Amino acid sequence: MPSSLRVPCLVALAVCCLPLAGCNSVPRYQLNQAQARARQLYDQNRSLMAERQQLMALMGEKDSQLAEMTANGETMRARLENLMGERNKLVSMKSSPLSDEASRNFEDLARRFPGFEFDPQTGVSKIREDLLFASGSDELSPKAQQLLKEFARILNAGESSQLNVLVVGHTDDTRVAKANTKSKHPDNWYLSAHRAISVTHALTGSGVSATRMGVAGYGPHQPRVPSKSPNARAQNRRVEIFVLAPGASMAGWDPVSSIR
Repeated sequence: MPSSLRVPCLVALAVCCLPLAGCNSVPRYQLNQAQARARQLYDQNRSLMAERQQLMALMGEKDSQLAEMTANGETMRARLENLMGERNKLVSMKSSPLSDEASRNFEDLARRFPGFEFDPQTGVSKIREDLLFASGSDELSPKAQQLLKEFARILNAGESSQLNVLVVGHTDDTRVAKANTKSKHPDNWYLSAHRAISVTHALTGSGVSATRMGVAGYGPHQPRVPSKSPNARAQNRRVEIFVLAPGASMAGWDPVSSIR
């Protein structure tokens, strides 16, 4: 081919090939965008997978804690039931043998006679010394006679007539010093016992059978208030009357009982 025709033919061939190359290739900026998007999706997927694993681990930990709390709750419930059972046993052991009507009558008596106390939970009555006796004496006052007469009436009514009675005398820690008192009551043991006997005689005189009653004297050795103040000593000088079920021991002594 002549040289004059060779150059135009090469140029024409080059021009014809340019469109073909453009039709079969992806522009580089689009390829870069696709690769960036793929990387972004890959990173997001990895992040989501990590979050899912953390969530699953947290859920497993919470399930373990919940199971432990449930087990602890069951243990605490069992302990509570045991404690309630023990409490109910103690309440049943300490519960008053008196009927509701008798308890109401004794409570009314306590309202009408200041110095007389009644515990409806135990059935124990406490009477201050100054309501019953003069200082150093075992002779009952007229007001005490009236109180004990009504006390006997309640004890002899209905189901209460089957119950036993323990009368307990207490003194304070002041020694018996007066010669006239000492001739009758050599010490506080005698004085506490003699006062309990006087109360028992008053109750038998009002119709309570002597076979239902017992007497005890504790002197100063079971104080209600462990103090030597005048107010404490006044509280410690007292007579207590325990109403007991027919089968209960009348000579029992418990230093941590409701005597205080």
